[in-house]
Amino acid sequence: MLDLSGPYRKTFDDVLPDIDQVADPFHLVKLANSKVDECRRRVQNETLGHRGRKSDPLYRCRRLLTKAHERLDEGGNAKLTGLLAAGDPQGEVRMTWHAKEAARGIYDIADPDLAEEYVCELATDMQDKSHPLEVRSLGRTLARWFDEITNWHKAFVSAGPTEAINNLMKRIKRIGFGFRSFTSYRIRVLLYAGKPNWDLLPTITPR
Repeated sequence: MLDLSGPYRKTFDDVLPDIDQVADPFHLVKLANSKVDECRRRVQNETLGHRGRKSDPLYRCRRLLTKAHERLDEGGNAKLTGLLAAGDPQGEVRMTWHAKEAARGIYDIADPDLAEEYVCELATDMQDKSHPLEVRSLGRTLARWFDEITNWHKAFVSAGPTEAINNLMKRIKRIGFGFRSFTSYRIRVLLYAGKPNWDLLPTITPR
C-alpha cells in the first residue's frame, strides 16, 4: 500500500520491482478533497480579494465541500447549493467538487476492467483545458498513478487497519507523556487495543 508519493514508489520500484503496488484509497480521496479546498481558497481570493471570513459564502461551506455527497442531508445539500451560487460566480468550485466526488466513485466499482476504463476516461476528461487548474492537476495524478489506483480493484487491500493501530499507539504515548520502559508501553498498547491474551503476558515482561 502506498500514499501518492513519488519517492516511495521509486523505492519500491528499485527494491521490489516484481510486486504490484496499490495506491491507498484514503490518500487519493484526501488529495481530491485538498484540490477542492485549494480551488475554494483561490476563487475566494480572486472574487473578494482576501482570505475567507466568517461571513463569506465559500468559507461557510468549506466543511460541506469535503463531506461525502451521500452524507449530506436535504438541508446540507440545499445550504451547499445556495452558498456556491452566492460565492462561486464561474462555477469553478462546484466543478472541482464534482471532480472530487467522481474520484471517490472509483471505489464504488468492483469489476477491475470497468474500473480501468472509468479511471482512464476520468483522467482524460479532467485534464480538459476548460476545467479549473485544480481539476486538471487531479486528472494528471490519476493518469500518473493509473496502475497503482486500479490495482486496488484486484487486491482490495487498505492501509486503514495499520493506520488505525499506529494512531492508537501515538495517542497512548501522548497520554502517558512518554514511557521509559518499552515493555510497559507495549502492555498499555495491548490493553487499549482490546482483548489481550493474558496467557502471553509472561512472554512480553521481564523475568
